[in-house]
Amino acid sequence: MPTSELAVRRLRFDSFELDLRTEELRKHGVRLRLQGQPLQVLAALLKRAGDVVTREELRAQIWTTDTFVDFDHSLHNAIARLREVLGDSAERPRYIETLPRRGYRFIAPVDTVDVPAPSPAAGSAPPAALSGHARLTKSHALLLTTAFAILCVSIVLWLARTGGAPINAAPRLNSIAVLPLENLSGDPSQEFFADGMTDQLITDLAKVGSLRVISRTSVMQYKGTRKGLPEIARELNVDAIVEGSVIRSGQRVRVTAQLIQAPTDQHLWAETYDRNLGDILKLQGEVAEAIAGQVRAQLTPTQQALIRRAATVDPAAYDAYLKGRLYFVNEFTKPDSLTKAQHLFEEAIQKDPNFALAYAGLADTYVYLAFSGELQKESAYQSAKQALAKALELDDTIGEAHDTLGVLYWQFDWDWDAAEREFNRAIALAPSYSCAHEDHAIFLAAAGRRSEALAEIAKIDQLDYSFSSAMAESNTYYALRDYPALIEAGRRALLLDPKDSRQHYFLGVGYEGTGEVQQAISEFQKAVQFSDGSLGPAVALAHAYSAAGKKAEAEKILRDLERRAKHTSASPYTMATIYAGLGDNDKAFDLLEKAYSEKSLDFALGLQSDLLLDRLRPDPRFQIMLRRIRLTT
Repeated sequence: MPTSELAVRRLRFDSFELDLRTEELRKHGVRLRLQGQPLQVLAALLKRAGDVVTREELRAQIWTTDTFVDFDHSLHNAIARLREVLGDSAERPRYIETLPRRGYRFIAPVDTVDVPAPSPAAGSAPPAALSGHARLTKSHALLLTTAFAILCVSIVLWLARTGGAPINAAPRLNSIAVLPLENLSGDPSQEFFADGMTDQLITDLAKVGSLRVISRTSVMQYKGTRKGLPEIARELNVDAIVEGSVIRSGQRVRVTAQLIQAPTDQHLWAETYDRNLGDILKLQGEVAEAIAGQVRAQLTPTQQALIRRAATVDPAAYDAYLKGRLYFVNEFTKPDSLTKAQHLFEEAIQKDPNFALAYAGLADTYVYLAFSGELQKESAYQSAKQALAKALELDDTIGEAHDTLGVLYWQFDWDWDAAEREFNRAIALAPSYSCAHEDHAIFLAAAGRRSEALAEIAKIDQLDYSFSSAMAESNTYYALRDYPALIEAGRRALLLDPKDSRQHYFLGVGYEGTGEVQQAISEFQKAVQFSDGSLGPAVALAHAYSAAGKKAEAEKILRDLERRAKHTSASPYTMATIYAGLGDNDKAFDLLEKAYSEKSLDFALGLQSDLLLDRLRPDPRFQIMLRRIRLTT
């Protein structure tokens, strides 16, 4: 067979095979996660197996003159990545030998596999034969022309019947996961930048209404994983995977992304983008729009505008924002981390006063610091409102900002109509933004809108299962007083963290609500153990003791809590639950009145759903209070 007909070359060594055409490395037939410069270095070494490939030769082949990275760091990082994937080591190499100050040599045997190009279709002549056929008669030419015309008409009619879809068109992809982008900068301190880019790409794709985009918290567990892409896709229940890398050097950034159809592990698209750091927001939008086009997602003109709409940003401000966002997303339950996030968002605003996302992030930290008790509620509320107003003045299309505004209207103002409007706006702007669905689910449950709340829970389960979504699910069932479902949700959540005091509390409520009081006592005891001195779980434990007929144990706990509360900043709502347990209804209503006047953050949800207040519900004063916050008519 002539060499010109060998269209595809594969290089094999041990159990590995590199396909030079598709740029895929496989082991035992399973594609490995290797791309970009590490894959190019491997190809260069395999092609000259047994020879020394110098550093200068690698630089000339791969790191061209317009590449803006530190060559030494990048080459070192590429070789390290190769050895990690191949299971090799520098000290005892099986594949890649290092020759100090010279280069590298591939030392394992390599087989070259030449794969023939596809044969011409049956009944057709190869191009060379056609070009050499000089004796074609007029009658033959007329016959061919007629046949060609009939073929064209047939194609047109077929396209009309099928709506113009190509014969081999890939099926439309309805769900996608963006795996953590790999930091190829050769600098571990830039890991935050790659993670932040992953987060922002997910955020941009979440704006595509026809596409289900898995949340950041669900995909970050695969950072550095050795699992194959089809396996990851099955675990996340998605049709496609996006993976890629980020290289940052000075004021430039290069992002490489590729789209893989999950079940077949087929590469559908790949692209590399080089930009100045100031254009990073625009770059993210371009990548998201390209991916949406490749998966045949239906982009409305509004969604297309949302993705394309991006201002320039000061690179230092963007760095501070990314660091603040990662602190907030990863550790939002820790007051110290929230404070760090707050300072980083403030730094971003100082460096770029027109950076809308930084204001939205700052508002989030104020809200969560208020929920944790680290900031006084009214002060946090005013600061958050001001930050959101500025964010939406600069860019009113930020779904996260509308979601936070919905939380403020609901939890701080008890303005149910305004909250509903903002939650709907957030979801319209970012249909796959899981936090908006989480907040909306709890809101709907608190308003007694069961079917709508459960519909939101179903959406959350499609997008995410993490600490945050587990908490939202439990809160929703708690608000609905659906105790069997609350038990299931609590058990599931504790698989994520067996020491989560809040989930032990929810599980205890579920057991008490279904009459399994002894199991409730056990769960409330665990909630007390893991809660770091919080009063709420202890009040619940006393309530369960009372339900079990252990009145003396219950009163002992409540009297002790009464004494402790006088020396702490216990909320009036928590104090009301203590006195409700002690049977002092008048004192309990006085404290509920105080909680109402102060708009305590736990008041509205607790008034609707809390078992600890069940003794007060028959009292006419309780119904009046529900009407005052518009939870009943």
